[in-house]
Amino acid sequence: QVQLVESGGGLVQTGGSLRLSCAASGRTFSRYGMGWFRQAPGKEREIVAAISWSGGSAYYADSVKGRFTISRDNAKNTLTLQMNSLKPEDTAVYYCAGKTVQRDFVYVLLSDYNYWGQGTQVTVSS
Repeated sequence: QVQLVESGGGLVQTGGSLRLSCAASGRTFSRYGMGWFRQAPGKEREIVAAISWSGGSAYYADSVKGRFTISRDNAKNTLTLQMNSLKPEDTAVYYCAGKTVQRDFVYVLLSDYNYWGQGTQVTVSS
């Protein structure tokens, strides 16, 4: 199995930027579909972005499209989420997630993923 550890969260003002990283260890990272999810207080966990194991395909939630960029470096076992033009509604705990895959697809359902990090807090002040 794979272990996932997020970093890079913090407090930022509206319009600012943050870069989240997820370090993966364990089995072959390049055979995992990966995603970023978030959960705000009192709300369900939702997908933010997802990427195929090759990095060739990506998905973004409408709420972050054009502001966030997901990427991966299979040589370094790292998943990244670049977040620009942050808004107060982006405030949440952000989770890195992984899924063992047989095809180079993008997976967007929470139930698709079987490995999760511990989460990192992102707070955007108005």
